[in-house]
Amino acid sequence: MLKQKTAIVVGAGLGGMSTAIRLSGDGYKVKLIEKNSNLGGKLNRREGKGFTFDTGPSILTMPWVLEQLFESVHRKLEDYITVERVEPQWRTFFEDGTQLDVTSDLPSMLEEMAKVTDRPNRKLTDFLSYTQDMYELCMKSFYKYSIQDLKDLKSHHKLSELLKMDPLNTVAKSTHKHFDNKYLEQLFNFFVMYVGSNPYSSPAILNQLVYVQLGLGIHYVKGGMYQIAEAMGRLMDELRVDIHLNTPVQRLVVEGEKVVGVETEEGVVHEADVVVSNLEAIPAYRRLAPQTSKVKKETKALQKKFDPTVSGLVLLLGTDKKFDQLKHHNFFFSEDPEKEFKQIFDQGKPADDPTIYIGISARSDETQAPAGKDNLFVLTHVPPLTDGKRKPIDWDKYRERVIEKLERMGLTGLSDSIEFEYRFTPEDLESLYGPNGGSIYGIAADRKSNGGFKIPSRSQVYDGLYFAGGSTHPGGGVPMVTLSGQLTADLIKEDEKNAVKQ
Repeated sequence: MLKQKTAIVVGAGLGGMSTAIRLSGDGYKVKLIEKNSNLGGKLNRREGKGFTFDTGPSILTMPWVLEQLFESVHRKLEDYITVERVEPQWRTFFEDGTQLDVTSDLPSMLEEMAKVTDRPNRKLTDFLSYTQDMYELCMKSFYKYSIQDLKDLKSHHKLSELLKMDPLNTVAKSTHKHFDNKYLEQLFNFFVMYVGSNPYSSPAILNQLVYVQLGLGIHYVKGGMYQIAEAMGRLMDELRVDIHLNTPVQRLVVEGEKVVGVETEEGVVHEADVVVSNLEAIPAYRRLAPQTSKVKKETKALQKKFDPTVSGLVLLLGTDKKFDQLKHHNFFFSEDPEKEFKQIFDQGKPADDPTIYIGISARSDETQAPAGKDNLFVLTHVPPLTDGKRKPIDWDKYRERVIEKLERMGLTGLSDSIEFEYRFTPEDLESLYGPNGGSIYGIAADRKSNGGFKIPSRSQVYDGLYFAGGSTHPGGGVPMVTLSGQLTADLIKEDEKNAVKQ
């Protein structure tokens, strides 16, 4: 009788849980080890004074990724969570008072665009067709296989398809060609912040995110986004995944060139045939791997090629009144987006005039806040931490800048209305979840430095070590990290088959 293969997954974020579910479905005996007291990683929840907040992701796109995961182990997603569409998708506010609603209802979207441009019909139709082509190309490769580099990508596409990916342009150049309109360019450029990247340097193929939203819709999970983590937890219990919470991993156990397990901070050694790190690759090599010359060389090479995405200042604000001009998802844009992104990405400092996102889940789910009150999830993107190379940031002062901007742009009396508040900074995010520099979305896509590719899911240093999560293919955001776990499990299965053939 063949011995059952074993796997250890380090970290219970969406990528880790997705990998654990798929490996369990593939016949592995799986152990999931998490340092925190709950599942979900950055997908978390906080409550206070009757307010409930999702502290991480607040928008769900591409729910088919979750459906695919549950179907892979013969379950139906709808038996675990209720997914609802959100309309309008975004309400956006500009400094000059212009206000545009983003919606998947095309006639309504055309009416909104007509506020700022002539002939919106042709412009939107052309752009949506372009972004849909990008998405469909990605469905043939990026969303189907664990892609490592251009060579991998070429193996799945003809030359004509590769050229359709618009490889010579950035996101911003492409939107400018289609619209030549400051409002619409700023609006559509900001979609790339779903993966925490700079539209002025990220590859144009990421414009597919516009189709992901306008074509496929955005969604909310009834009861809060944390229901996704709870659903995965319930599924893992059914699959008998051995879950260890409150168990920090101290190091990888290595024999020669192979990882054979992990040791916890309590000194307990857990052995396995494969180890998957949901902790990002760079921090994993730094903190968990023996500091051999080979590991140091790999870490240095990865750091040179793969910068962390933006981090964030997150304010959870429970207010004693409702702000009726706000929808479920709202963006307050900066006056000068080029300056904003230059300050964050090139100068490594928080923008003087940041774009601010506000999510109010109580708009779609009245259980999330007391009657007549609002639960505001306020996110401002800021640079990642840089190992002491940057002056410490006065977050109290920056919080005041954020509140002042919101009040200036219409949220009159916001400061005085706050009756509950909690804050997360990049330092908190790094301490809690371990991402490189407190990054929210993993690796920043950059056309020049990495071509939009991520860190390979298969370790280039050790046999038996794999990665899942935002730093690996296909990237950050709820659907992407969940998909990364599935694609990493596919990669492990493929390697196992190849090993048997040899």
